[in-house]
Amino acid sequence: MDVGVALPTMAKGFDRQTFLAWCTGIDHGPFSSISTGERITFFNPELITTLSAAAVLTERVDVMANIVVAPLHRSSMLAKQLATIDVLSHGRLVVGLGVGGRPHDYESLGISFERRHQRVDDVARELRSLWAGQPPFEGADPVGPSTVTPGGPRLLSGAMGPKALARAAQWADGVNGFSITGSEQELKSQAEMARGAWKSAQREGEPWLGSGTFCVLGGSDPLRTLQEFGATYLNFFGDEVARSLAKTLEIASPDSLINVLNGAERAGLKEFTVVPGTWDLECLEMMNDAVASWSKSTSREEQDG
Repeated sequence: MDVGVALPTMAKGFDRQTFLAWCTGIDHGPFSSISTGERITFFNPELITTLSAAAVLTERVDVMANIVVAPLHRSSMLAKQLATIDVLSHGRLVVGLGVGGRPHDYESLGISFERRHQRVDDVARELRSLWAGQPPFEGADPVGPSTVTPGGPRLLSGAMGPKALARAAQWADGVNGFSITGSEQELKSQAEMARGAWKSAQREGEPWLGSGTFCVLGGSDPLRTLQEFGATYLNFFGDEVARSLAKTLEIASPDSLINVLNGAERAGLKEFTVVPGTWDLECLEMMNDAVASWSKSTSREEQDG
């Protein structure tokens, strides 16, 4: 199983120097991808701009849009933006599409929250068509640039529930979910639902499966930092619910992170993304050491087996 790291764009204090240091550290570490998510009414930097810069500042890791809130975008412009990132990264782009789930993001852009699931399906289909070189309308030129991989980058769904997964099974290459607590049982349940959706849709083979969770390592009180981050990030649920959910966050030590990675691997995931709740470089350094240790241990077990 691969391990990716999200940029700490959702943590207050993220700036240019932080961005440069994390891009370098992730690319040089034992990680498989660098990623960021999308929110509008929040203090994070914009997704497309951030990933474009990350594509140029890295050489090795996949550059993952995790996730693009598809209904917030016009397909032709999104296809062009993502194809540009694919070119800048020389084919390392991976695209996740989802609905987001925060009404304020939609309202801030004057976009209806209705039919958002159908809109994700439509955008996925339109991206595939545009990346295949089909013009957006009869008589138009194709939308460029051409992607490095013919037909475009891997398209993943951020679907979580059975209905959304059934829809995703019609167009996605796989599913990249999320678990607030990172519990093995939840990861297994998510994976089983995705596999079931693919089987019901009569897709050949199994879906690519990924997930992730929040984590803070290092600092004077990593658990407190993690839970304060969680309460801020999840505040769209309302203050009381956000604080209650934040209290369930526990990945604040190298051992707890390694336990989550073990559970994710047992669930059959292809990649697990660690989402830091701080921009402190000590967190990245400790994640580097923990993942390197876990990878060596896993390799030894495979050799012994």
